[in-house]
Amino acid sequence: MKFDAAVLTKTGGPLEIRTVQMTGLKPGDVLVRIMASGLCHTDLEAIQGRLNLPLPLIPGHEGAGIVEAVAPDVTSVKPGDHVVCSWNPYCGHCFYCDEGQPILCESRTTNEPKGFLLDGSNRLSLDGENLYHYSMVCSHAQYCVVPESGAVVLPKEIPFDCACLLGCGVMTGVGAVIRRARVRAGTSVAVLGCGALGLNVIQGARMAGAEKIFAIDVLDGKLQKALDFGATHIVNANMVDSVDAVKSETSGRGADYCFEAAGIDHTLQVSLDVTRPGGDVILLGKTEVNKEIPIRWGSLMPERVITRSSYGGGRPKIDFPFLANAYLQGRLMLDELIDKRIKLEDINQGFEDLAAGWLIRAVIEMEH
Repeated sequence: MKFDAAVLTKTGGPLEIRTVQMTGLKPGDVLVRIMASGLCHTDLEAIQGRLNLPLPLIPGHEGAGIVEAVAPDVTSVKPGDHVVCSWNPYCGHCFYCDEGQPILCESRTTNEPKGFLLDGSNRLSLDGENLYHYSMVCSHAQYCVVPESGAVVLPKEIPFDCACLLGCGVMTGVGAVIRRARVRAGTSVAVLGCGALGLNVIQGARMAGAEKIFAIDVLDGKLQKALDFGATHIVNANMVDSVDAVKSETSGRGADYCFEAAGIDHTLQVSLDVTRPGGDVILLGKTEVNKEIPIRWGSLMPERVITRSSYGGGRPKIDFPFLANAYLQGRLMLDELIDKRIKLEDINQGFEDLAAGWLIRAVIEMEH
């Protein structure tokens, strides 16, 4: 079949809207008609060439849509189901899947950097040449094919533009709070960076019953939005010392938990310093994979625990429906994350706005 997609042919972009070809389904495949796709910073990293991926590829990993067809061996989804795509499909039988760590699935971690699906092959072509899969989703397109474990059924009541956000930013942020850190009610939480990821950490902390939630950023607009999502204190790091501001409200000790959601080049040390002795530091931000980041050894001495979380400890088959129902019950904010809704042909402007720093989320509403 043929369909339109945003294709990255060279690092630095721009993305080109091209007609691409998809082969027939292979065992375990699910064909999804994409209805909405969110623009994420990780997409931007791929466009900028920071992820060292094969080209050309179709970016996008926050996708929601309608199941169009399934391979004969697929049993958990069927045509007509509304689904959100997960960039963490898993084989279910490798060492890490057996250990209960599907985020580390060997089939995914081996094949994703090569631009393939779980079986080590691709389904896409452009002008007769290989076209590679991005994050095993490729949602910036009218259609995508994903492994069965990467298509999660949701209630049909949740709109597609909100549903797609569950596939990355919401799961990563809220999941880091309730799954990875298991934040306890009545505790204090500091969040460094109030973009899409940080805002989802903040509302996750609110949902977990944290008593004090410190939102730390350098942009007043994002800090004001953090208040809407549940922050109890806002700290402009350009105006005051973040560590002093948090400690002054926590009896001089620091926050019980700190979530770094800005990109750890300049905030890793701050994350440690705003956390109390014996507290937990959860790193969500990223930097260059080979970059060495210095930290002060003394800040590690008081039994602080550092944890890296890539997908919030998420279990998509369980957590996506949980999050969707939380939205439908009014406990999870999704509409408020979306700053603009765009068409596929406007995708390059959307990424320019994302790179400029003011955009939380733009969502492509796909036309068919």
